[in-house]
Amino acid sequence: MTSIETKIAALGLVPHPEGGYYRQTFVSSQTLPNGRPAATSILFLLTHDNSSNFHRLDAEEIWYYHGGDPLTVHMIDALGAYSEIRIGPDSEAGQVLQAVVPPHVWFGSSVPTPTLGKAGWALVGCMVSPGFNFAGFELADRASLSSAHPEHTEIIGKLTRATD
Repeated sequence: MTSIETKIAALGLVPHPEGGYYRQTFVSSQTLPNGRPAATSILFLLTHDNSSNFHRLDAEEIWYYHGGDPLTVHMIDALGAYSEIRIGPDSEAGQVLQAVVPPHVWFGSSVPTPTLGKAGWALVGCMVSPGFNFAGFELADRASLSSAHPEHTEIIGKLTRATD
């Protein structure tokens, strides 16, 4: 087993539909009138070769850095503006320990290819409020997202799956 495989097993993580590995760690006992939990949380591990593909949620998602390399959250808003947030421990390099992704924004995340002294993975916590449910989750289609935002085709190509 590689060190990444060992870490995934030790944390009890499983493959996530958007990419990476996760385990749900919290479901709020507080519920909204529609029965949806007020918040949910996961541990989420990404590797340099297993990114989080572009998707969007109907809720806010707060990311918390836990370990490994920094990662980049790539976002495309409703107006087509691209932005990115680097989540990691080095504030002097412009990294942040936590960040919020607004609802209805297309986003995906990536870990850089490891260099000497780098782990090749990043471990974060993600809290969604109101709580995550798959009814409020949409995985991006490469062709549709590229057609809507041709100026971002390069990053869309990296963070979406090819379809036949």
